[in-house]
Amino acid sequence: MKLYRLPNEYKPLLDLKQTELAIKQIKETFQLNLSSSLRLRRVTAPLFVLQGTGLNDDLNGYENAVSFPIQDMNGAVAEVVHSLAKWKRVTLAEYDIAHGYGIYTDMNAIRAHEELDNLHSLYVDQWDWEKVISDRERTAEYLRSTVREIYSAILHTEFTLSECYPQLKPSLPEKIEFIHSEQLRQMYPDMTPKEREEAITKKYGAVFIIGIGNELGDGKPHDNRAPDYDDYTTPNEDGFNGLNGDLMIWSDVLGKAMELSSMGIRVDKKALLHQLEKAGKEERKSLYFHRRLLEDTLPLSIGGGIGQSRLCMLLLKKAHIGEIQSSIWPEEMRKECRAMNIPII
Repeated sequence: MKLYRLPNEYKPLLDLKQTELAIKQIKETFQLNLSSSLRLRRVTAPLFVLQGTGLNDDLNGYENAVSFPIQDMNGAVAEVVHSLAKWKRVTLAEYDIAHGYGIYTDMNAIRAHEELDNLHSLYVDQWDWEKVISDRERTAEYLRSTVREIYSAILHTEFTLSECYPQLKPSLPEKIEFIHSEQLRQMYPDMTPKEREEAITKKYGAVFIIGIGNELGDGKPHDNRAPDYDDYTTPNEDGFNGLNGDLMIWSDVLGKAMELSSMGIRVDKKALLHQLEKAGKEERKSLYFHRRLLEDTLPLSIGGGIGQSRLCMLLLKKAHIGEIQSSIWPEEMRKECRAMNIPII
């Protein structure tokens, strides 16, 4: 458990009642902007899936999902979702979504492994989205154009919010920068990956780091990714590997970088087989999701998750994610927040 220290004395710009109203406005405005920009329709998503289907994501590969037996299904085990990357791709096929269109949904998860701090909670809420693409669109440029659409939706939401709450002055940069994780490593060779993220995000204010999961020039990945949803090994037209990345935005309140979204072009059959072999996870080929992909019954797609509470926290200039969502926090952290004038819900 840790708490980021604030650079100056903190005072919330909105009280509790205003905050609740503003959260509602952000969520309504942003999802309308997002769905319009990317041509997405809303669908209903599960809170849990059956264990052993391959539909749940294992994120970095070591997190254990919260699970429970189902009494009326002979003890079959359900897992609370970590994210919906694979489920969404199956849903694209089941709904027969046309090329160039997609879906979005509210994803709610419990991540019991999280180290709790200003940005990390046991409870995760995201807009999860997925869109059907063609083989020709599996490029770094298509990834960048999609990121620009998402960032534009964020900027529009920030402006709309400031019209209602003048004290929330727009502060995000007008455009988002792009850099590959190998370029970032070469730029800051003596830093850790997290330190590189901090440095580049502070420099630009908003940046998308491409290529998360594959080994870099030093033999280490920028960060880990599960091998069966994002394509992080396919060479792209920029001369680097990977068609995925993380959207980072600088928080002036915390004086640090916030990861707002992880997204990417998803694995095709070739990338799936390669990444499973590389990760030593070839046994997954027999699971439901993986069989469907290998049998060509799932569309090519791009998708990701956008943190709802984190976006609200950023736009409302809050110091702790607990000011946005109701969760469980250690009493020591609650005391420290009270002392620092941070009102935890």
